[in-house]
Amino acid sequence: MSQAGTTGRRRGGRAARQAARAAPLQVELRPVRPGMAGGWFVPLSDGDVRRIHESVIEVLETVGIADPVPSCVDAVTAAGGRMGSNGRLLFPRALVEDMVAKAARNFTLSAQDPAHDMILAGKNVHFGTAGAAVHMVDAVTGEYRDSTLADLYDIARLVERLDNIHFFQRPVTARDMTSGRALDINTLYACIAGTTKHVGTSFISPANVEEGLRMLHMVCGGEEAWRARPFVSMSSCFIVPPLRFAEDACGALEAGVHGGMPVLLLSAGQAGATSPAALAGAVVQQMAEVLAGIVYINALKPGHPAIIGPWPFVSDLRSGAMSGGSGEQALLSAACAQMAHFYDLPGGLPAGMTDSKVPDAQSGYEKGYTNAIVGVAGANLIYESAGMHASLLGCCLESFVIDNDILGAAMRIVRGIDVTDESLSVDVIRQVCIDGPGHFLGHGQTLSLMQREYFYPEVGDRTSPKEWKEIGSTDVVQKAHARVAEILSGHYPEHIDEAADRQLRDQFGIELPRAVMRPGNDRW
Repeated sequence: MSQAGTTGRRRGGRAARQAARAAPLQVELRPVRPGMAGGWFVPLSDGDVRRIHESVIEVLETVGIADPVPSCVDAVTAAGGRMGSNGRLLFPRALVEDMVAKAARNFTLSAQDPAHDMILAGKNVHFGTAGAAVHMVDAVTGEYRDSTLADLYDIARLVERLDNIHFFQRPVTARDMTSGRALDINTLYACIAGTTKHVGTSFISPANVEEGLRMLHMVCGGEEAWRARPFVSMSSCFIVPPLRFAEDACGALEAGVHGGMPVLLLSAGQAGATSPAALAGAVVQQMAEVLAGIVYINALKPGHPAIIGPWPFVSDLRSGAMSGGSGEQALLSAACAQMAHFYDLPGGLPAGMTDSKVPDAQSGYEKGYTNAIVGVAGANLIYESAGMHASLLGCCLESFVIDNDILGAAMRIVRGIDVTDESLSVDVIRQVCIDGPGHFLGHGQTLSLMQREYFYPEVGDRTSPKEWKEIGSTDVVQKAHARVAEILSGHYPEHIDEAADRQLRDQFGIELPRAVMRPGNDRW
């Protein structure tokens, strides 16, 4: 047979397989989807978990948290806490156990589009963004520039079209905003206008929370509708490690709780700097800080939806710089996910925070192992998993597309291997080996599973060297750049209608130009 004939048949088969993969598949049949259960990686033994728990209780009972605001003191002491002689708020074991028992669990984080709702139960895994980077990174030149409000909006609408990024928390700080109030309100607007996925944001003051809630009431059609489906959660850095309350953040946290906003109780100690260098000690401190938040929240409003966010960041102890892409970071986040399971509390952890400055090989391997490890540990929400560089200082549009492939593969690992009578394939093996052609390429099982069992990357390359050369020898960054341009030049969300948008702009002083949000603008 001629080489040409062989090649033609091979290409025809490939075209058929590509067409089969392109056919739409119901969500429940896809190889990866939001909320798949992990939890089969456990870095801590049962004895380790118990020892960490006992140490957490000892820290809360005997060290406590400094600088509590009066409203926190009133609520916690009324529930059974006490003030120490040194002015630190102490949390007795019985109080912690009681409030953990009262805490919300197995609840849903709503989205503007209910198709993107996330059920926080058990070890269900969801990947999302976060980070508050102050720079955008040019993937081609490596240049860094200040991030803007328009960048934030573009990232939101890009993420809207990336299936393996399940929720959206602001990844960049809009550095063109001139006040804290303008930053908070415009950040909220850009996020909810850019995506229908669940949104996470933050506020610097109670007044800004109240104003943000008024905006959300208008978008929802009233306060009652908002409280029924709150599609925005608040990330609250209510703790300044080590073991000190943050006054302004606590005020904003309380305003969010009273306004019906789900909260991420965030504590971000840096091992060797603001938390112990010993990894076990870093876990102890982070868990003590977020459990103090659980007590605080449930003393204010029992059962309010809250996610514990122990974010134990890592220092490179040679320099003191943060090392978000380290193996230690992956282990710490996985260990904190395991502790969240021990308390049966929804947990949000960080991963994917590469130290690389651009989307290169270092970025790929650091994001790959950190996201996969924290995913298989069963963290309910994995923040900062896409788009970030330079240990959260930089953000890159192309990286969201590349990382969407990484997260899809990570979710396939989270899913694991399904072992059933059918998947064991004894009859299939018998048919192929005894009665069939001696290979599985055309078998019905192969064709039926090619979409349901296998994940295929969008911009990752699996062609042969010859085919790769024929199609232009493009690398992953070039392919991601083209995909970014394709999405951002054509996808302009319209889930907030124009009349409502005008009202929001008039009332809240929105600074994102309307022209940026319309097809035909020359930015893309």
